Amino acid sequence: MDKKASFNFWYLLIAIGAMLLLQYFWLGQQTVDKLTYSEFLAELDAGNVAELTVSESRIRGKYRIESDEEVEFFETYRVDSDIAERLEAHDVRFGGTTDKTILGSVLSWVLPALIFVGIWFFLFRRITAKGGLGGLGGGYMEVGKSKARVYMERQVDVTFDDVAGVDEAKEELQEIIEFLRRPESYSRLGARLPKGVLLVGPPGTGKTLLARAVAGEAAVPFFSISGSEFVEMFVGVGASRVRDLFEQARKQAPCIIFIDELDAVGRARGIGPMSGGHDEKEQTLNQLLAELDGFDSSSGIVLLGATNRPEILDSALLRAGRFDRQILVDRPDKLGREQILNVHLRKVRLAPDVEAEKIAALTTGFTGADLANLVNEAALLGTRRKAKSVTMDDVTRAIERIIAGLEKRSRLLGPLERKVVAYHEMGHALSALHTPGSDVVHKVSIIPRGIGALGYTIQRPTEDRFLMTRTELENKMTVLLGGRAAEHLVFDELSTGAQDDLARATDIARNMVTRFGMDETLGQMSYESEPSPFLGQIPGMVRQRDFSEETAREIDCAVRDLVAAAFERAATLLAAHRAQLDAGAAALLEQETLSQAELSEIVAKPA
Repeated sequence: MDKKASFNFWYLLIAIGAMLLLQYFWLGQQTVDKLTYSEFLAELDAGNVAELTVSESRIRGKYRIESDEEVEFFETYRVDSDIAERLEAHDVRFGGTTDKTILGSVLSWVLPALIFVGIWFFLFRRITAKGGLGGLGGGYMEVGKSKARVYMERQVDVTFDDVAGVDEAKEELQEIIEFLRRPESYSRLGARLPKGVLLVGPPGTGKTLLARAVAGEAAVPFFSISGSEFVEMFVGVGASRVRDLFEQARKQAPCIIFIDELDAVGRARGIGPMSGGHDEKEQTLNQLLAELDGFDSSSGIVLLGATNRPEILDSALLRAGRFDRQILVDRPDKLGREQILNVHLRKVRLAPDVEAEKIAALTTGFTGADLANLVNEAALLGTRRKAKSVTMDDVTRAIERIIAGLEKRSRLLGPLERKVVAYHEMGHALSALHTPGSDVVHKVSIIPRGIGALGYTIQRPTEDRFLMTRTELENKMTVLLGGRAAEHLVFDELSTGAQDDLARATDIARNMVTRFGMDETLGQMSYESEPSPFLGQIPGMVRQRDFSEETAREIDCAVRDLVAAAFERAATLLAAHRAQLDAGAAALLEQETLSQAELSEIVAKPA
């Protein structure tokens, strides 16, 4: 049960208990002894009546002494109109009253109703506040209020010292910080600050952290909200929240508005079969565009956005005067990774052999979030073995765990399967070791890892690469198909273990033909559009085809020829080094894992 829901539940129980207690005392005070008129006369003649009041139809009184049932009051219907003489004779005080009074009606009907309505209204307000009843966020009247989390100057404890590996992005944002600190200095030459700054880059590169660091450096309020929080189940809520967000920001200027995952609300209009002129997201986007036009950047409001899908954003959102500056927050290079590692490693107790430069060389392609996870995994591995510090071996095992997955030593393979896996992995390793320009083989193992990997060969590039030639791509396919070539060479059979290798090799060959123009028959043409620059090919997305069936057949034939040629190269290479293949497979079957140094010893032996 949710904490807030539990809190409201106890309030409800307390209210019900209070009502029952009030009813108990109320009824206790009103409990009377119902007498017939003859019984009343008997009590009167016995001298048990102390006092009473007479109304038009009832007689209510009080006993001199409480009855056996501890009843103090009595009541009876009035019958005799000449009762006054008998009361005087028995020395009973008496007076007149009416059957119904306004006060009695209020106390008996209106007051309980008011108490019940008051308790219900209080509980209703408690439940609907802050996400109750379907997450309305503050009740029905506040559904259109912005859900932005506001961090004041003292609450933003992130600065540029906590952000590493994105020096160019920090330099771009430094101008915004200077403007927020001294806005008058920018009007001296007539310059104006960009209204909106869009941070684009792959997931995990630190876009959100960078935005918070800007607020921390400038010491201004920071409004943070996700793009998905604008749109709700009710029509018009998104536009209302946009208006409310900018209204709050104007009251606290200078400040920063940060919209994370901007593509959730800024998607290009008209994309998709369900899009229409009255789509709720389009109304929210239209209101955002209007607000961007409606405020002056000199007022001290800076809008920051972050997305990893800039290609689907509406062009009106990216035009000059709105988000007119885009800053790339890309995966860090080797120096950037080293700087990021220094930030995270200073929080961990390290052994002398751990160096950020060595780790950075092994983590090509890692983002800032990946590196933070790597350091944490290494610390957990060191803690698990009750070590006093984190060693380089912990870091290496953490890298293998992130890249290849968790070890599955409980997955037992039969002798023939282990032998096939050993030759398969040595086929990869030897193909890489004997192919010029291939990435360094870091480790080979036949220990199952992850979901379906029965073995793995880890290659890590020693430097960042941004361009690849046709020869390098062909060599990469040769290494990928080295495992299948080894199986065919040794066992004269093909297994299902090369499924992932075939998919990756085919993908490289198709890109060479359709995107890179590397086939002589098809010429220098691009037949397929570029995938998302930061997310890659999105699963489920159908590739657009702008060519004929005849061209499609030529593409398929070219891809098939490239993959077949890579397989032949791998088979020829392994046949020439058969002795090394047999020796490496035998060592794998005995030790299960071979390091880079042990592989070098095997390759150094004569073929």
